[in-house]
Amino acid sequence: MNHVLCERNPHHPVDTASDSSPDDQIERRTLTAPAAHAVRTAATEIAVTFRAMPGVSEQVCRTLADPRLIDLVDVRAAELPESVHNVLRPPASHAGAAVLTGLPLLEQDLGPTPRDWREAAAWSGDPARGRASFQLDVTMLLLARSAGEPFGWHGQQGGRLVNNIVPSPGHEHEQSGASSTTLLCPHTEDAFHPQRAHLLMLGCLRNPDRVGTTVSSVRQVRLSPAQRHRLGRPRLPILPDVSYGTDFHRYPAAPLATVGGDESHPTLRYDPAYTPLDDADDEFRSAYDHLGKELERVCHTAVLEPGELLLVDNDVVVHGRVPFTPRYDGTDRWLKRVNVRLARDRPAAESAENGYGQRTVTPFRGRAEARGAGVHGRTEAADDQ
Repeated sequence: MNHVLCERNPHHPVDTASDSSPDDQIERRTLTAPAAHAVRTAATEIAVTFRAMPGVSEQVCRTLADPRLIDLVDVRAAELPESVHNVLRPPASHAGAAVLTGLPLLEQDLGPTPRDWREAAAWSGDPARGRASFQLDVTMLLLARSAGEPFGWHGQQGGRLVNNIVPSPGHEHEQSGASSTTLLCPHTEDAFHPQRAHLLMLGCLRNPDRVGTTVSSVRQVRLSPAQRHRLGRPRLPILPDVSYGTDFHRYPAAPLATVGGDESHPTLRYDPAYTPLDDADDEFRSAYDHLGKELERVCHTAVLEPGELLLVDNDVVVHGRVPFTPRYDGTDRWLKRVNVRLARDRPAAESAENGYGQRTVTPFRGRAEARGAGVHGRTEAADDQ
């Protein structure tokens, strides 16, 4: 299997270029063959054990949140080699992203690319068809649990802990993971919500057209003190994207800061497709436009191969996707996504945000953290919004 980063956009820097510092590039990490074997063995044994338990139904396998499954993942993740946890540490470079190669993926595991996330979830719950599909979900959970605390959203993909990102008919032009023929604009994942992921995991199952995933880090942009000041003040809200539906207008749309932290440790909440920029003054729009141009200037493009995983630090990096033409014939691009929380504090002011009523699914919440990551530092109100 060939594992490379390939640049499709000539305006973006090539991450393998020898004339750039390694700290400015997307990190490259490898899961060793013994470590990959340990993950695959654990996923297989969990899937077989769980399906043999009394009362395990198709619906239970679809949601992935049954306490017995969570217990199995918790125990087996803690037993994985330390090298697994090490390669899943948060990205440390200025680029804020890392590509992990060597995931335990076999072509016979896949089957055709589903037409939407509902079909993918149904396959995971179908014992006759979904054994491999369910095992892939368990593999992603094991990897995510090795990094921190996996979680989902009640309002997104039926509350699943592992999301399926596939092009879907009728959604080609949306600003969502189901789109295809339009550019998916760079954005912070779930920027509208105070409980958004610290770490985003995108695992590639299939990408025959070599569709690029873009990443841009606020650590690499250039902002003047005046621009940083304007973007650091709460000025505009960020609305939920279309994957959460439309039932959020009854909640106040509170303004948020775009750039946070300080110059040496900046953070970013950015989603121009869901930000009402027309409501801002000229000075703010000018600073926001400059930020957008800077994010384009420092953009890197990762073309994931099957068996590769992209780790994105969601506090400093925005990600997107280049356009492509879907075929809907079972061979299209297919990623699996998991949101992960780390033991990382965010500004106290965020705890007062309403999150537009969107609630998280957190079956790992409150469990002992053998690896020192995950739930520490969260408020009890987090899942009551």
